[in-house]
Amino acid sequence: MRTTRALAAAAAVVATLSLAAPAAVADGMPNTLSNLIALPSVIARGGQLTITVDGCGAGMATATSDAFSPTILRRVDSSNTSRGTATVNNNASTGSHSITVTCNSQTLTNPAAFTIIGGVRGGLGGGSTTGATPTDMAIGGGLVAAAVVGGGLFWMRRRAEKRI
Repeated sequence: MRTTRALAAAAAVVATLSLAAPAAVADGMPNTLSNLIALPSVIARGGQLTITVDGCGAGMATATSDAFSPTILRRVDSSNTSRGTATVNNNASTGSHSITVTCNSQTLTNPAAFTIIGGVRGGLGGGSTTGATPTDMAIGGGLVAAAVVGGGLFWMRRRAEKRI
């Protein structure tokens, strides 16, 4: 009975030390970049992305992409997370884009971090032009003229009915 209790106590001590040892070793290890996330994941040109990365520690990270200028990521509170905001260029190409973060001589790349969507092609005109074109003005003017002529004829007809 005493032997069983002693073995159970020894097993508990060994289990406690084995669970605590990796945590103690992990504190002394250098930080490793991970979890590179860009939100929103789908964005229009000129929009703002929030970029978050874990593992930078006290260092300052830099995020780069072909769709925006290099952006500084700063540490969030006392956590191991760094965050920054990047503005997508107005002339960035549509499609999927990558982000590379550099911190403490480490780099991490997310090859499909976000997607840029373009303007909608709505058939004739759509969202690619601004203002009315000469064709739009001619059509609108013709419709207004037809409404004026039709209204005048209707008014003249009603006037003639009152005389009878």
